[in-house]
Amino acid sequence: MNTTEQFQEHVMATYGRFPLTLVKGKGTKVWDDQGREYLDFCMGIAVCSLGHSHPRLVSALHAQAEKLMHVSNLYFTEPQGVIAQEMNEKDVQLNGKFFFSNSGAEANDGLIKSARRYGHLKPQADGKPRFEVITFTQSFHGRTLGAMAATGQAKIQQGFDPMLPGFRYLPFNDIAALENAVNNETVAILLEPVQGEGGVHVATKEFLQALDSLCKKHDLLLFFDEVQAGFGRCGDAMAWRMIAPEIEPDGISWAKGMGGGVPIGAFWLSDREVNVDGTQLSSLMGPGSHGSTYGGNPLVCAVALENLREIREKNLAGNAVRQEQRIRKEITSWALPVVTEIRGLGLLLGIGIDPALIPVEDGVTPALTITKAMMAQGLLVVPAGPETFRLLPPLNVTDEEIDQALAIIKHVLGGYSS
Repeated sequence: MNTTEQFQEHVMATYGRFPLTLVKGKGTKVWDDQGREYLDFCMGIAVCSLGHSHPRLVSALHAQAEKLMHVSNLYFTEPQGVIAQEMNEKDVQLNGKFFFSNSGAEANDGLIKSARRYGHLKPQADGKPRFEVITFTQSFHGRTLGAMAATGQAKIQQGFDPMLPGFRYLPFNDIAALENAVNNETVAILLEPVQGEGGVHVATKEFLQALDSLCKKHDLLLFFDEVQAGFGRCGDAMAWRMIAPEIEPDGISWAKGMGGGVPIGAFWLSDREVNVDGTQLSSLMGPGSHGSTYGGNPLVCAVALENLREIREKNLAGNAVRQEQRIRKEITSWALPVVTEIRGLGLLLGIGIDPALIPVEDGVTPALTITKAMMAQGLLVVPAGPETFRLLPPLNVTDEEIDQALAIIKHVLGGYSS
């Protein structure tokens, strides 16, 4: 029985998997079970920030595994303390505290719970707790019941209703829609500075500033979901700083590129005082309020720590900005009719395509058609909605590797533009 047959027989079909079995990776390259090489510009969907099997991460994994892999969060462990301090001082650069999880969906659930806790501390005028969180259309916050309810895409929620109550979806980047958005039950706003799954849409500076003003006016919490966009991928450790650096959020969630391949996520809450008693926002999630068996264990924290250090020390966020400029310039120079737009920041880029120029099979989107054609040519990319494909190479990608990928993209897209 081969791997495909094993999956068909024993693994739930919750993913629309490509007919490709990957067995090895090194840097930007992966190999399938037939020995064929691919250039990977998917990277686990923005997870492998340093590429596959980076020596620094492999060394950290081995060293920590020999010392201590897992103990309960009932005890202190050194790697979790060190990574929290460095993320605060060098990445977030604001006073706050972390909770470590295993994924982005869990991190977003933590933000949602924090918002509800705040709604009890600062209730409505009649004493009832505030609980509503405003999110945005085409957002994606995960697939747990809470994160799914926060996601502004009906297709994600279909077949799982009734949804967890307490969410309202507004159009992204629409300042006018904010004017009458807040009601007595509203307690927080949650958004991705750069929407990934929803089509790679970047929040405008004016939109983030309007959200910040709205939160201050109505005593709302402002949360950024940086699960796909954070830690250098968009050109700064914090993606929102590439757009509106003056804003100081109340909470942030991460995962994906934070660990470089190990399963780790986190959410952060500000230490700002939220009442006259001097209560800090981060203190609202006290003992018994939240937990995770595996979250922040020594093994994943040790690897993630070295991943984030490598990103900082090598200024890989700067490389993301430089490569974005090269990609934009080259694709624009082709003047291909099939390319409608290049969206995104850094190395979270979405290439919009004209669906009228892409012949598709029944049930297959234009973006998926393009993705399959790229794979046949040896390049792995990933769709972002029906009419966009994403480029998510590692942050340490070289000029030569970018040029190799661009040659394949030009060849494939050129076939749809004549």
